[in-house]
Amino acid sequence: MAQVKIYSSDYCPYCQRAKALLRQRGVTEWEEIVVDGQPEVRAAMAQLVGRTSVPQIFIGGQHVGGCDDLHALDARGGLTPLLAA
Repeated sequence: MAQVKIYSSDYCPYCQRAKALLRQRGVTEWEEIVVDGQPEVRAAMAQLVGRTSVPQIFIGGQHVGGCDDLHALDARGGLTPLLAA
């Protein structure tokens, strides 16, 4: 299974939705980088992906976007093969 990395916030409902979908697709572990109270971490994330919102999700080193992007990827059948790579 591909490595998953998530930039998230403890109080973000979109982060919870994204993690719930990943669990449904069989992901049991991921690297989570919490940006709460860490402006330098959020700034580094924003420089990396061009967005300041969370979650920001990477699968196998590829940036897939946020929660809505993850759900859209799943809806068009792209999430499972990406996770399997």
